[in-house]
Parts: sequence; C-alpha cells; structure tokens
Amino acid sequence: MFRFLTPFLGMTLVHCSMLTLENLSKLWNQPKLNSETLVICSTFLLTIIILYFMRKPRKVYLVDFACYKPEPSYKCSKEDCLKIAESARVFTKESLEFVKKILERSGIGEDAYVSNGMLQHPQDFSIAEARRESEMVIFGAIDELLAKTGVKLPDIGILVVNCSLFNPQPSLSAMIINRYKLRANILSFNLAGMGCSAGLISIQLAKDLLQVHPDSYALVVSTENITSSWYAGNERSMIVTDCLFRIGGASILLSNLPSDRRHSKYQLMYSVRTHNGADDKSYNSVMQQEDEKNIVGVSLSKELVRVAGDTLKANITALGPLVLPLSEQLKFLANLIMKRIFKMKIKSYIPDFKLAIEHFCIHPGGRAVLDEVEKSLGLSEWHMEPSRMSLFRFANTSSSSLWYELAYTEAKGRIKKGDKVLQLSFGSGFKCNSVVWHAIRPINPANEKNPWIDEINDFPVVVPKVTPVIY
Repeated sequence: MFRFLTPFLGMTLVHCSMLTLENLSKLWNQPKLNSETLVICSTFLLTIIILYFMRKPRKVYLVDFACYKPEPSYKCSKEDCLKIAESARVFTKESLEFVKKILERSGIGEDAYVSNGMLQHPQDFSIAEARRESEMVIFGAIDELLAKTGVKLPDIGILVVNCSLFNPQPSLSAMIINRYKLRANILSFNLAGMGCSAGLISIQLAKDLLQVHPDSYALVVSTENITSSWYAGNERSMIVTDCLFRIGGASILLSNLPSDRRHSKYQLMYSVRTHNGADDKSYNSVMQQEDEKNIVGVSLSKELVRVAGDTLKANITALGPLVLPLSEQLKFLANLIMKRIFKMKIKSYIPDFKLAIEHFCIHPGGRAVLDEVEKSLGLSEWHMEPSRMSLFRFANTSSSSLWYELAYTEAKGRIKKGDKVLQLSFGSGFKCNSVVWHAIRPINPANEKNPWIDEINDFPVVVPKVTPVIY
C-alpha cells in the first residue's frame, strides 16, 4: 500500500508545501473555489490522515493460550528417572550418582512428564519417535486453543513455531499446516537453535508481522523435544539437561483486530531483547556439541548463572524506562551518576519493578537461576511462586515454561483488570528477552481450562533445598 501511495503522496506534498495556513484560509473564503483548489485541499487533509494511521502502531491482543498436559501415564518420578538412566546402560556409577544429586537439588517434584521414547524398554530415541512426541504435544496444545477461542482456521494468516533442538524435514511448521490444512499463503516461520528464550522471540516476531498485515491472526507455538535431545554419555556438563528438562508445549493466539479487544485476555505492551553473543563466555555458556566419545549433547558451563545475571541486568536496564515510574528512574539515574562520574563506591541501585508490575513469570531454568533473578529484582516468595511451582510440577519445559506459569497465576485467580504481567526468559547465545502484558479483563478461574485447574488447590507446596531420592 505504501509503495502504491508514494508517488501520489510525493506530488501532494509538493503542492501542499506551497500552502501556508494563511493561503489556505484565503482560498477557503473565496466565493467560488475552482476544482484544482478543492482537490489540493482535500488531498492535503487526506494525506495527513493517511500518514497518521500508517505510522500509528497496531495494537496486538493475546486472545487466549493453551498449555499441553500429558496423560498421567507419562509421569515420571525422580526415582523412575534414575531407573531409566540405569536401564540405558550407558552411564557409569559416578554419572548415576551425579544424576541423583542433581535431581535431589533440582526443585522438581515427582509428577513431571517424560517422553514415550524414554519410557519404552528398550528406549527409543529415533526421529520417528521424536516426531510422534512433537505431534502429541503440539497438536494437543493447538486443539485446546482452537476449542477455547473458536477461531476459524482460514483466518490464521501467520504461524510461528519454535523448537530449539528438533528440526526435521518437513519442518514442524509444515507439520502443523498439513494437519490443520491452513491456507496456502500463510506466513510460516520455524525458529530453531534459539534455546529457552525462543518463545518470547516468537511473540515479538508475530507482533512485528501483525504491524504490517492488518486484520490478521497469528498462531504461535512453543515447545521442545526431549526424545531427540537425550544425552547418552558421561560428560557432567551435558548430563544436567537430562535431569532438568521434561515434555511440554504451548500455543498462543494473537490478533490485531480491534474487535477482538473485548474478548481477549491481554494486550501486548512492550518487548525487549538483549543478546550478549559478542561476548565469548556468554556465547559458550550453552553449547550443543560432541563429547570426547562423539556423543552429542548440550553443555552448560559453570559460568551460566553469572552470564544469566549479567544479561538480565542489561535487559531490565532497557526495560526500566518503559515501565518504571519516574521516581524509580530518577533514583537509578542518580545512583549511576554517582558511581560512574563521581566514582563513588556505593551499591548499585536496583529499581523496584514491583511498583510497575503485578505478576512475574520467570523462566524456570533451574533453582539457581530463579534464586539469581529473585535476588536481582528484589522479588518476594509470592512473586516467585508461579515460577517455582511450575518448576516443581512440570520441570523445565523450555520455551513453553512461561505459559505454564501464567496459567498458574490465572488458576489462582490473581489476574485483575489493569494488571501487568512480566514474562522473562533466558536462552543460548546468550539471550535475555522480556515481554510485558496488560490484562484487559479479570480472569475468572471458574471459566478457565488450563493444566492447573484440577489441582490448583494443592499448591503452593514447600520445596526443600534437598529432597532425598531413595534408590
């Protein structure tokens, strides 16, 4: 549309540049306006209106979302996880003891879910089994979302899928298009290798696409594949991922239709991305590679928590001016001036994000990561509850974890009209991404269907720092 209007707008602006307000007034007060004058004046007004609406960003609404909850047969206690590791007959006694130690300190409960390939005897980590896992999780999440929203499949014009480690041919986005027979001109994207933060990257990509494609729905799908990412070696830095990750997935429906505001849950306010990949320690902190025996796995460096903390500080420094009240911004600025200009040895001031944000969904990468974020942002146990309970109940489901946390907050009946929700995620690279949502209406748990509803009264639970695994 803009290219079509460019010559027209250019000629109009040339004519209009010769018109002052005084000249326009004289022309308008003439007894008879000739046709050329009428055209110039009308075109001038029309041009101003068109430019205004072309530059005004479209509002993006989160209509609803759905998180996949596997059947009870996929539950796997920590003791069963140890049995699975032992039955694989690839881990040494020392490695099994290390797995036990990690599970005991992980903050994960006894009811998280693993893939069917892991539960089989012998275990099946084939591409076919990995594809079946993805189909089960992705289709399950999308089916629930379609039932909740009632959106018509031909109306979905944008599809963004993210899965970091499983990238089959055809792609997962093509798998969705084939299953639901989505339209041929759909804008389809498949994000890979971007780690646990890919979910919020997908949201921002969908948001940007919705700015240039009016009257559209965007379907965002976030997941990870456990079958394809299982590590069968004895390198400790790679064994950790086997202990922390479980299956899960979420689907989200975004819209830029003004008419969708009245029945949407949230409006997307801000999205901030921070990428510290230029720093070698950050870049190497999470790395998929081969061990000494050429077995592929994902290595987590000892610098990970520090790297996450540094990237978090950079991200919230960029986010702060967008959401914080002026008083907090001035305190932060004054502290910065005293430290950098006057070289005063004082403690860095941490802005109080609780003054601007009611609810926090922090990626549950592990207990140590949550502890670091809680300390950095000065959050309370209540603010951290959705993240810690999601880690306990579902473990780390990678990019979809944030949506299990938001579902927890909704199931608790905590979302009120006008509340702001901050989703914060970390990912390989190393990246930190944040998104702020504004609640358009209160969320009534009685009307919700999400993975927590049937058991929300059992939470929160006390999670000891060490939970012995008897094996």
